[in-house]
Amino acid sequence: MAMPRVQLKSHNLVPEAGSPGVRFEKRPVQRPGGGEAPGLYNAWITLQNPEQFNSYTTPMIIDTILAFRAASNARDVVAVVFTGAGDKAFCTGGNTKEYAEYYAGNPQEYRQYMRLFNDMVSGILACDKPVICRVNGMRIGGGQEIGMACDFTIAQDLARFGQAGPKHGSAPIGGATDFLPLLIGGERAMESVVFCEPWSAHRAHREGMITDVVPALKVDGKFVPNPLVWTDRMFDDYGRVCHGEAKAGPALEEGKALLKRGTVDLSLLDQRVEQLAGKLLLTFPDCTTKTLEELRKPKLAAWNNNKENSRAWLALNMMTEAHAGFRAFNEGTKEDREVDFVALRQALAQGTPWSQDLIDSVQPKGRR
Repeated sequence: MAMPRVQLKSHNLVPEAGSPGVRFEKRPVQRPGGGEAPGLYNAWITLQNPEQFNSYTTPMIIDTILAFRAASNARDVVAVVFTGAGDKAFCTGGNTKEYAEYYAGNPQEYRQYMRLFNDMVSGILACDKPVICRVNGMRIGGGQEIGMACDFTIAQDLARFGQAGPKHGSAPIGGATDFLPLLIGGERAMESVVFCEPWSAHRAHREGMITDVVPALKVDGKFVPNPLVWTDRMFDDYGRVCHGEAKAGPALEEGKALLKRGTVDLSLLDQRVEQLAGKLLLTFPDCTTKTLEELRKPKLAAWNNNKENSRAWLALNMMTEAHAGFRAFNEGTKEDREVDFVALRQALAQGTPWSQDLIDSVQPKGRR
């Protein structure tokens, strides 16, 4: 006998999630053996600012918070796929144009902004559904931080991972200093966040930062591994990387030439994401949610212990180093987006106070 239906209540904050900057959609979940599971979906949350490498603006953060809340509440959603538009970037963090032109020099405004950012990270960590970060390109800065808040990461192997903080006037305390030591250990985390040197997807996988990596470059109709990273890894039928040790690559120019010949195809990335979501389909939903909650506890403990004092520090930093660094990145040339670090250190060593004159004096040469 059919059970009587009840009028379900909505627990969402707004009637509909999504906006031009953040797309929210449900896609039918695929069974592991093939075919759709009728009435069940994966919620795809896509950052849509590809012209600026999917950097998030203030409205995009708000919409991302609402999208995760909607996905978490959706009774028919199995998993959440968090990704970016295009094939260049998942996300490169906060929008530096907005930072430089609005928040720099306005700590009271940036403190409110960071409340939203913190809520975005917390919303990912509190989602009742498993969250898969589909890394379609660069995952840098705040993009790396919101990506590490996710439960799983599948990346295409041309992607790069890293931080931008100390090189551009900030500290990676929006999650990186909380999550990275848990994922890859203290010294590797120190190397990543202090020097801000991006890692290849292969290294990120080898170090335990991400779940899996698949090829995305097609040359003469066949997938080939990232030619800028020599590897003895082999790819199985799903495009998954088998174990092996990444080593120094072939001649850089040869690799660049091969990149130019090829085209980027993310079909293996999508296939691997669907495969992972299909595995999640074949689990008890509440038991999976409880397992996620337990496994997230180390991330949450570090995050909740630090997020408020980090917010306060980042706001005040908008008066000094962030003001200089974000302006340099926004106004400098592609080849020169960093302040004159030596001149800055020399001035501070002589007791020079922070002022607009000091900020102006250390800008990239083409902008002074």
